[in-house]
Amino acid sequence: MKKQLLSGLVAAALLGSAALPAVAQNIGVVNGKPVPASLLKTFKEQMERSGRPVAAEQEAQIKEAIIEREIYAQAAKAQGLDATESFKGQVELARQGILTQELFAAYEKAHPISDAAAKAEYDKFVATNQGKEYHTFHILVDSEDKAKALIAQIKKGAKFEDLAKKESKDPGSGQRGGDLDWGNAANYVPEFSEAMTKLKKGQMTDTPVKTQFGYHIIRVDDVREAQLPKFDEVKPQIEQQLRQQQIQKYQQELREKAKVE
Repeated sequence: MKKQLLSGLVAAALLGSAALPAVAQNIGVVNGKPVPASLLKTFKEQMERSGRPVAAEQEAQIKEAIIEREIYAQAAKAQGLDATESFKGQVELARQGILTQELFAAYEKAHPISDAAAKAEYDKFVATNQGKEYHTFHILVDSEDKAKALIAQIKKGAKFEDLAKKESKDPGSGQRGGDLDWGNAANYVPEFSEAMTKLKKGQMTDTPVKTQFGYHIIRVDDVREAQLPKFDEVKPQIEQQLRQQQIQKYQQELREKAKVE
């Protein structure tokens, strides 16, 4: 009797363990239709790609949302909405979009950005941005006469920042009293850079500086050696930039190879 009972328990345990994988494959069953756990897995992968990983405590809520969508989808299908042209068109657009995402994700995985490539890009940035930085203010106006008149007012005691807020045609810096913040000479058009780099700390241009944007009155408040970030600080941004460039190049190659009539 004991032997038979033991055998029955072992058999039940074996049957129970054999059934577990099948149950684990679904997160629920709606009107007899299984809702596969792979939908939850796919949802989590999509969230991770977008930089929003799913926390363990959110899974129950997400499962419920997926089951609700299945309920609504079944109701829509029962009304024949899956046979409409509108539905078919949306499905096709969604199919194209998903396949495109998968294509570029696979390309990025097959073409990772190497540390050497990221460092080379950083070195190029350093080469073009090293040297001096200037904390510069400017007032931009449309005419030379207007610029000369403002220079005369400043020399007589008018406050540069007040005139910039009132008269400057540069909406960004004008609201800040003409403040362009710290910048390398390479950040500006040649005429502006040439005039700016000739000024010493605290100096202002005596004559208007003409560029393609109009006439500038330039004041340099401070000069320092370029403050560049360390490679490790900007490595993620550099890698992202290089990935975008890779994808853009790949897109162009595919476009050029495609026969479009």
